Amino acid sequence: MARAHPVCPLCGRAIPPGVPQSRHHLVPRLKGGKGGETVLLHHICHKEIHASLSEADLARDYSTIDALRAHPRLAKFIRWVAKRPPGFSSRSAGNRRAR
Repeated sequence: MARAHPVCPLCGRAIPPGVPQSRHHLVPRLKGGKGGETVLLHHICHKEIHASLSEADLARDYSTIDALRAHPRLAKFIRWVAKRPPGFSSRSAGNRRAR
């Protein structure tokens, strides 16, 4: 029986082997999350989280997947990236926007 690929909890797309991926600390390491819970995400999803939110914001208000998914900028990103194949990777840098 074939094993299913892990699923990115942010965008809901599969993470097949060879697709850029990274672990996200739900509470940033520098804000008390060292050794805390992590989630496996597409690298593009992880980059968007850190382009959208400061470490302080992540620790204070966005330490769960549900909270991240509810953030207006991330919700817009999720709707956009959900239409892309699992291996999609943006070539443009994820610029930080005004927080």
